[in-house]
Amino acid sequence: MTPENPEETQPLLGPPGGSAPLSRRVFLAAFAASLGPLSFGFALGYSSPAIPSLRRAPPPALRLDDAAASWFGAIVTLGAAAGGVLGGWLVDRAGRKLSLLLCSAPFVGGFVVITAAQNVWMLLGGRLLTGLACGIASLVAPVYISEIAYPAVRGLLGSCVQLMVVTGILLAYLAGWVLEWRWLAILGCVPASFMLLLMCYMPETPRFLLTQHKHQEAMAAMQFLWGSEQSWEEPPVGAEHQGFQLAQLRHPGVYKPFIIGILLMAFQQLSGINAVMFYAETIFEEAKFKDSSVASIIVGIIQVLFTAMAALIMDRAGRRLLLTLSGVVMVFSTSAFGAYFRLTQGGPSNSSHVALLTPISMEPPSASVGLAWLAVGSMCLFIAGFAVGWGPIPWLLMSEIFPLHVKGMATGVCVLTNWFMAFLVTKEFSSVMEVLRPYGAFWLASAFCIFSVLFTLSCVPETKGKTLEQITAHFEGR
Repeated sequence: MTPENPEETQPLLGPPGGSAPLSRRVFLAAFAASLGPLSFGFALGYSSPAIPSLRRAPPPALRLDDAAASWFGAIVTLGAAAGGVLGGWLVDRAGRKLSLLLCSAPFVGGFVVITAAQNVWMLLGGRLLTGLACGIASLVAPVYISEIAYPAVRGLLGSCVQLMVVTGILLAYLAGWVLEWRWLAILGCVPASFMLLLMCYMPETPRFLLTQHKHQEAMAAMQFLWGSEQSWEEPPVGAEHQGFQLAQLRHPGVYKPFIIGILLMAFQQLSGINAVMFYAETIFEEAKFKDSSVASIIVGIIQVLFTAMAALIMDRAGRRLLLTLSGVVMVFSTSAFGAYFRLTQGGPSNSSHVALLTPISMEPPSASVGLAWLAVGSMCLFIAGFAVGWGPIPWLLMSEIFPLHVKGMATGVCVLTNWFMAFLVTKEFSSVMEVLRPYGAFWLASAFCIFSVLFTLSCVPETKGKTLEQITAHFEGR
């Protein structure tokens, strides 16, 4: 890195002599920040129970037709893409804490608009607002947590972001069993409201305070979070917090993590996760699961359990090992998925209707059920594999690998990439299925999973146990 960025050339914060932190209030601060991802997950999962309720509502009650239901589910990703751009701007100018406080407003406002909705446009407007909040929270929460956590627990706390997302999705599924869509929207206001309350008592991250030359506030924040009475290293006098400039892309400390971050987000979406989730209810029905909501809850439980397992072992196993293991599991499961559709798919069809996506079994009923259980097993294995690695780790690495002076812009581009790819994959999935047939589409996803494994082994650095400054130094070749 160039000399005009001296705050990146030496450790900003760290206990002298490797002394261990004494306070556990860092866990409380991480929990407060992770209520944003919990709201994010609830907003994503909300459409699953809400859409069936809105579609079967009798006149004159508000209801959704097929086209409106499709937009009701998809518009969140567009709002989140915009939120990623806005979050990247906010996180550097307003700070990490204030950005989290601000994103609670569109969360609560969006769900209030949905609760009060009298027409479809109010429903879509509320979903767009919650999507905007999702984009901000998905960027700011990982950055806040990574900057307040010490290296020994940064993987654990950083993985809790994805854990709270899948917990929020599962909560929406479970609550949707007993609550009508308006009451479910009211429940969606609760996590964001608690985040607003708790974050008022949490400090700004010491690293951000140091870039603003608020040294006393940074020391106080560090003592609150880590409980140390010792002095902490500060950047040299005159160090300035600088914004991103295109010329900085010439430096390996910027362009290397920038490329890695973007490709991590792209491979996460190209892995086939949306395709598998799209098929979940159909696959369980083929295996004679009569209640499709049970299928959603089973999927949600698998996600929560394996994401929690990943969080617990993240700081021991390391990021690269879990990403590689996750990719290998997804290769086998998507290949088996493709085999299932190859065995059950009927002859060529010229129809472009969604019915094409439903497998037409050529086997006797008992054999068909057996093959459907192959699909159920493949789906559960895929979700478990994704939850262990490619679910949480791209978000964690995004918050770790960028130097301070470009973190806002770089993480914003990464979040924008993730949500744009999510929208693109979801939008074009039917077209890919039509051209390649279902088995070809899943084998294509398997090929992307192979590329993700090769990419991990060749390009992704191990960040386990390293300070954020050591990670920056790695990319700079120091």
